[in-house]
Amino acid sequence: MGKKVYRKRMIRKPIPIRKLLPNMITSGSILCGVMSLVLAFHGHLVPATWLTFMAAFFDLMDGKVARSLGGDSAFGVEFDSLADVVSFGAAPGMIFYISYLYAFGGVLGALATAFYVLCGALRLARFNVVHSSGRFQGLPIPAGGLFLMSFIASGVVLHPLMAMTIAIIAGALMISSIPYGNLKHLSKDNINILRLLFLIGCFVTISVVFKEKIALVCASVYVLSGPLGIDWGRWLALRDEEEVADNQ
Repeated sequence: MGKKVYRKRMIRKPIPIRKLLPNMITSGSILCGVMSLVLAFHGHLVPATWLTFMAAFFDLMDGKVARSLGGDSAFGVEFDSLADVVSFGAAPGMIFYISYLYAFGGVLGALATAFYVLCGALRLARFNVVHSSGRFQGLPIPAGGLFLMSFIASGVVLHPLMAMTIAIIAGALMISSIPYGNLKHLSKDNINILRLLFLIGCFVTISVVFKEKIALVCASVYVLSGPLGIDWGRWLALRDEEEVADNQ
């Protein structure tokens, strides 16, 4: 009789697909991050760089899918943070180091890279503990990782001292208290179409003018928007989410 009770206790209900699917998408982000490290190890830096951009797509979609299916969970939050450490912390840091700091940076280059990755991990830990709606506190690590990768994707040649400075600044912005716009809360029912079309027109114009450097321009605009006090999420929204929450 005791064995039967024990077996019944061991039987667990299957995990619903609404909770599995977001974590499967997050796994795609980790896969991109690990594969980018492998490609960087073999000297294929540009393909490794674009894999981090693909990881950003998975990072964007896992949250959207989780919210749409109602599959948010504490496990998913922690899993997403671990994925971000790999895909936007360790992978961009290593690719940036190999591209600009390996031959000339020496120990200082390695320390600058380690500082960036450490700040990214601290940024994620703070995000998981301090939950806040609306704007991000500090530069999000995906934006930081894509900012570093945009230099390589755009074919920019950097002096090692400049590269170290960029890595340190990106890390410092992540652990800062500077607010950054959050675009994840935008929806089709709460977005200013005219302003969105204006941004699309600007993007097309910038693409024509800067061509292969479009990634660097877009990443730089977002990184600078924090210190300049520009909230793209609030600017694009029809109504302020924080004001709506206060009125409820």
